[in-house]
Amino acid sequence: MPLLPILRYPDPRLKTIAAPVEKIDDGIRQLARDMAETMYEAPGIGLAATQVNVHKRLIVIDASETRDELLVVINPELIESEGLQVGEEGCLSVPGIYDKVERAERVVVRYLDLEGQQQTIAAEGLLAVCLQHEMDHLMGRVFVEHLSPLKQLRIKAKMAKQARITA
Repeated sequence: MPLLPILRYPDPRLKTIAAPVEKIDDGIRQLARDMAETMYEAPGIGLAATQVNVHKRLIVIDASETRDELLVVINPELIESEGLQVGEEGCLSVPGIYDKVERAERVVVRYLDLEGQQQTIAAEGLLAVCLQHEMDHLMGRVFVEHLSPLKQLRIKAKMAKQARITA
């Protein structure tokens, strides 16, 4: 069981736009640790604070094969993107659902680390997808919103059925 409860699509709280983190303190550091533990246990490769009903601009990612390269990204800002890739995505907020999504192939993101230092990361492939996916959450978007209206309706129906079965 994950440490923090993960909101399930189409929960309206997933549409909340996250506010910037004003101060990086022990509370934010603990939230990042709890989110990382939740992500690893789920298991997933990324988690946005929005998904655990904390509406701050904080994400955790570990897209490594060895699951030991945790990236904590605070107040991310996309400063560059190029190319196009289409890949299958899933989401901890939409369990069991996977579909193809078009994303930028390469991105450059500026962010703050847990010490409040500004960092820049250039990413491609899976890490680029993960950064874009999690940053979407901070803007109140879930990956299924990149799909056709018909697919979105089908996914909502499937998620509602799952919720009834587990209730």
